[in-house]
Amino acid sequence: MKDVSKLQAVFGGLCPKCRQGKIFCKPFYSPRGFDDMHEHCPHCGLRYEVEPGYFIGAMYVSYAISGGVALVLGFLLFYVFNDPEGWIYAAIIAPAMIVIAPVNFRMSRVIWLHYVAGIKYQPGL
Repeated sequence: MKDVSKLQAVFGGLCPKCRQGKIFCKPFYSPRGFDDMHEHCPHCGLRYEVEPGYFIGAMYVSYAISGGVALVLGFLLFYVFNDPEGWIYAAIIAPAMIVIAPVNFRMSRVIWLHYVAGIKYQPGL
């Protein structure tokens, strides 16, 4: 099987150890279950949540992602639309945060597993 880069594994939602098994059970656009994770990697058997509350740290990653998106939207509104009234900022940014929530939830957990958890890639698994 072709080797998958770390970046491809992150964006594909793949296991950090084998880079083949999916972390989440359903696609992010599923109306129900976008947050359902496999307990173990379907390919190599790695347990994703090594202890209770393991993904609490992923909330900081999520906060950074949503803060970045809100900042970019705020700057766009300020510079492109000539600093509209405050309610317009809220009317644009708040729904955007709701729309990106499923992707943000997933990406923060995947980034946490790949970059913070200390799980080493083992090719050939």
